[in-house]
Amino acid sequence: MNPPAPTALPPDFLARLDADESYRRAHFPVARDRIFLAHAAIAVVPQVAVDAMQAFNVASADGSLDYSGLLLQDMDRIRGVAGRLLGCGAGEVALLGPTSLGLSLVANGLDWQPGDEVVCHHDDYAANVYPWLDLERFGVRVIRLQPSEPGLLTPELVASVLGPKTRLVALASAHFLSGRLLDVDAIGRLVHHAGALFCVDAIQTLGAQPISLKEVDFLSADSHKWLLGPLAAGVFYVRAELQERLRPSLQGAWNVKSPNFLAVDSVAYEAGARRYEPGVLNVTGLLGMEASLEMLLQVGVERVASRIDDLRWHLAEGLLARGWRLLGPARRATSDPTGGILSATLDRPGGVLEAHRTLLSAGGVVTSLRHDREGIPWLRFSPHFYNTIGEMDRVLSLLA
Repeated sequence: MNPPAPTALPPDFLARLDADESYRRAHFPVARDRIFLAHAAIAVVPQVAVDAMQAFNVASADGSLDYSGLLLQDMDRIRGVAGRLLGCGAGEVALLGPTSLGLSLVANGLDWQPGDEVVCHHDDYAANVYPWLDLERFGVRVIRLQPSEPGLLTPELVASVLGPKTRLVALASAHFLSGRLLDVDAIGRLVHHAGALFCVDAIQTLGAQPISLKEVDFLSADSHKWLLGPLAAGVFYVRAELQERLRPSLQGAWNVKSPNFLAVDSVAYEAGARRYEPGVLNVTGLLGMEASLEMLLQVGVERVASRIDDLRWHLAEGLLARGWRLLGPARRATSDPTGGILSATLDRPGGVLEAHRTLLSAGGVVTSLRHDREGIPWLRFSPHFYNTIGEMDRVLSLLA
């Protein structure tokens, strides 16, 4: 018998999280001992994901699994759940992680010609830079965006570099340090008007911010950040109309039709985005990811985003009052929106490192320490919807 699909959460799940601390800690065990504010790095998984993965592991040990059903029907079910989150068809989703795998499949699957141009942001996370730089060996010209502020990639900036040779624009939905959000729809429209394709690295927003794929051709995101899933389980979206154009660059017995597991004389790919999955999937991780996705869908991504925004700005205002300098906007503004990432620094030498140590040792507060290209240290906070204002106040009290 295979592990069942995740059960629905009670309708009052969010209200009970807010009202009952023991209930919150039962569903998010990390909250028992820590204030976890590093979801932009490697997130912790909720109990529902632990339960889903454990059920699979137990069935793996006692021999009760039906692997044919697991790899076909169960994985199709997970593609459907991911499609609900993304707003696309299940046939447009491949179950692949990490994020860099999907991005590399795009880079290696298009028919590049010398003189083609690809647009990227050199100060994005490196996983969304190297696949495009590698194309220079084919004679592709890499155009690097130069924003006036970290992560401030406006439609006007992108429009200024588009031209007749632009084949692809590859950007992140949010900057991993400043937290600034990309206007995916507006930039996608510009890219398509120029006759190019649009690829989005969505790992820093998927699950925490609503996203529209109306103007997106390719999207990749692992689940180990805002989706609250495990490592190396993720989603890779390819618009249905482009699946014949994006050649699978990995071949195996899973994505190439192999009757009775025997090779035939020609390569014919499976239908839909399964053609990008060459071999056995990370089933354990994907079952955990599914449980977390179902939880986020039941809470509602719009509601998740609103709660994260309130937590982020409560923390930001407190940090500013204590003399910290923020990377990115210092106040809420619809013209310069941010996601759940908040990076702050102190101009006092050693102050950021000292604060990082203090938060962890004195308060069990988990944050991320990052450096920009100039070597400036930033303390990065990234709360999720289950965190509380009380936890933000505790962090601020430790930094007073």
